[in-house]
Amino acid sequence: MTLALEPAPPPQGRIARLVESAGFRHTITALILINAAILGLLTYDLPAAAVSVLDWADRAIIAVFVIEILLKLIVQRHRFFKSGWNWFDFTVVALSLIPDAGAFTVLRALRVLRLFRLFSVVPEMRRVVEALGKAIPGMGAIMLVLAVIFYVGAVMGAKLFSGTHPQFFADLGASAFTLFQVMTLESWSMGVARPVIADHPYAWIFFVGFIVLTSFAVLNLFIAVIVDSMQSKHFDAEDQRQQVAHDERVEMLDEVRALRVELAELRAELRGQPPEDLSSASKRADSDE
Repeated sequence: MTLALEPAPPPQGRIARLVESAGFRHTITALILINAAILGLLTYDLPAAAVSVLDWADRAIIAVFVIEILLKLIVQRHRFFKSGWNWFDFTVVALSLIPDAGAFTVLRALRVLRLFRLFSVVPEMRRVVEALGKAIPGMGAIMLVLAVIFYVGAVMGAKLFSGTHPQFFADLGASAFTLFQVMTLESWSMGVARPVIADHPYAWIFFVGFIVLTSFAVLNLFIAVIVDSMQSKHFDAEDQRQQVAHDERVEMLDEVRALRVELAELRAELRGQPPEDLSSASKRADSDE
């Protein structure tokens, strides 16, 4: 019996294995970190020679990123644009190609967004971002609740305290900004609440009630929604891993059954007996198990 040589994989298959390999991913991750360090160094007043070297290194890394995108386009073709992460990578790399001159100088500051590519390259960070994205609908509802509380509080603050403290509660906008400072607990007591309470002794009820509703209640709902989304993402990943493991076990059992059928046919051939048909050999292989 002659063994047929396995045909060499097509070029597209070799490129696919390269792009999907762990070494390629780790290389891109390292280049992203190096590029982030270069952009940080370029913010300092460095000698001209050092700036020239860093600019050259920055361009070389951009060229690698462009080649990476091209390789993914070759492998995935139209499927490349079905992934939101691919769109993100494509946009970030495209911004890196904007010329550093004229009206585009401001846009060149967006080069640092390349560091965000870590979200798409590192699986753990990608899961966190996906969990945050999954939590957006729930966070949107909480934002509406917070907006209603803010509007009511801003109107009440303007009506109650604008006469004595117009610097804080002159109108709706100023009142809302003051309440945002109160919600963040940034100098809210000495900077806002106590001066108002000096003229309005019962104003503490307004400030304490607003802080309890916003800082202690509504904002904690954001944390609850995010934690729930993270747990859901973890359970989904675990279910996916279990499904993959189950599929691999089923595939392995099918291969073992097929191998036993081939061995049964080979034994029959060596004994000079007519080979069994596939169904009977399969039944015998199953009975041997």
